[in-house]
Amino acid sequence: MNNFWQQLKKPFFCLAPMSDVTDAAFRRIIAKYGKPDVMWTEFVSADGIALGDKDEILKNLKFSAKERPIVAQVFTANPDNMKKTARIIQDLGFDGLDINMGCPDRKVEKQGAGAGLMKNPDLARALIAAAKKGAPKLPISVKTRIGYTKNEIDTWIPILLKTDIAALTIHWRTRKEMSRVPAKWHLAKSVIQMRDKIAPKTLIIGNGDVSYLDDAHQKARETGVDGVMIGRAIFGNPWFFKENGVRSRFLQKTTLDTVFSVFYPSKDNKLRVLIEHAKLYEKLIKHKSFAVMKKHFKAYVSGWDGAKQLRVKLMDAENAEEVEEIIKNTH
Repeated sequence: MNNFWQQLKKPFFCLAPMSDVTDAAFRRIIAKYGKPDVMWTEFVSADGIALGDKDEILKNLKFSAKERPIVAQVFTANPDNMKKTARIIQDLGFDGLDINMGCPDRKVEKQGAGAGLMKNPDLARALIAAAKKGAPKLPISVKTRIGYTKNEIDTWIPILLKTDIAALTIHWRTRKEMSRVPAKWHLAKSVIQMRDKIAPKTLIIGNGDVSYLDDAHQKARETGVDGVMIGRAIFGNPWFFKENGVRSRFLQKTTLDTVFSVFYPSKDNKLRVLIEHAKLYEKLIKHKSFAVMKKHFKAYVSGWDGAKQLRVKLMDAENAEEVEEIIKNTH
């Protein structure tokens, strides 16, 4: 097995899997302007790949060599489908396979997958074993939370560690908390201690409330995690992983949005890359509505006078050409 995880310099930084966000177009933009150490696909249904319209679902797993190492994330509650899908993921040439055990989406949970697996440790173990059987050449990892309705790291995390997975990403909130409370990064030290006793080779990745790259470095130093995963902070900022730390010196005096606009990146850069992103989305993501791309508009277009008015106009755009035309006529 080629376990790329063990070759990473610590601390390493990862792009979080986000549905309808970290698609092929956005990942290529990020790979161009500020590539992280590890990239994740948006999560896909293993049941759909194994039993449904495989070609349609596999469109969400397109990737380029510039995105490596790249991990495919899947969700399911069916070990047989996990095994079949893992084999397909391996054949597609991915560097790793990640199992989602923390998604709070009700449709996913209704299947017994995502965060629902925290209520069913036997099934969680079976899914990991099935993934290993289906993709023996790939390192298997898991992304989860600290618990379902309460902190359960003392019971839930050891169950996962005992399966000898390559990496474990933990969002430091419960499923019940969603993102409504601050991430509990202070729990990381306890998890590191568990890991050292149970599965020393398993890497621990922390996730939640990381605003900028200096913040990620600081959290890694303070907690001892091997890596940090970044999600929402990447919106509108494909330069995130190239930050040189200039923001952190100003954060106590100003808001993060102001720092974005005054220091890095510039308004012109953000609008230029927004146009590039829209064109790439239209080229690569033909199986989804262009309306999905619009969730990025607010992130790219913010932090300066007139940004709100421009966003309102952009929401009427139906394709990349119209996005470019609106920006050029307004900017």
